Amino acid sequence: MYKLAAFAALVGSAAAFAPAQTGRVATDLAVSELELGVTEPLGVYDPLGWLETEPEAFERRRAVERKHGRVAMAAVVGTIVHQNDIEFDGYLSPSANLKFSDVPNGVDGIRAIPTAGLAQILAFFALVELAWMPASKYDGDYGVGYFGTEVKDPEEK
Repeated sequence: MYKLAAFAALVGSAAAFAPAQTGRVATDLAVSELELGVTEPLGVYDPLGWLETEPEAFERRRAVERKHGRVAMAAVVGTIVHQNDIEFDGYLSPSANLKFSDVPNGVDGIRAIPTAGLAQILAFFALVELAWMPASKYDGDYGVGYFGTEVKDPEEK
């Protein structure tokens, strides 16, 4: 049994030294293999075949994925800050006598926010989604730069 396991390990490790298979994925859009988002050994990763079946929606899906990634990064930073008890001074809702420091960490924090506050948050999300960062802006340049700086040079973008 030991010899069989050693032989299997030897044969399996020999595949690591085989030359890499190179191939191109043929698509109607002719997506560049050198473009950002293309995984090196896989090429264009399209497991559901949407490039072939719905090529007109590809650019929109890419723009939406880019925007959702940016929102997710901001959400992670917000979670890290809140979990480390870094909070604003003052009141979240003066009428409900609710301070920022009274909001619990984690998922329970959403239950502590008054309904009017949740409505304001959703209205802000709608403003960002429809006006400031619309999904129809496929190039991903929303004019905000990084850390609030404006990048004017097209080569730097």
